[in-house]
Amino acid sequence: MANSLLSTPDKKSAAEKRHPLGRVGKATDIAASTVFLLSDQSSWITGQVIKVDGGISAIK
Repeated sequence: MANSLLSTPDKKSAAEKRHPLGRVGKATDIAASTVFLLSDQSSWITGQVIKVDGGISAIK
């Protein structure tokens, strides 16, 4: 989905610099949050929006 945004080293570097965590997200970042939400550790969480975006939404 983000292939056109990350298609060159310069574009990828610019995207990494925009993110507060200093890197572009990976599929495993989304997978880890999904695993957590499916686990018993998240049993007390209800009706929340969990942003898995490296902090970019906090600065926009």
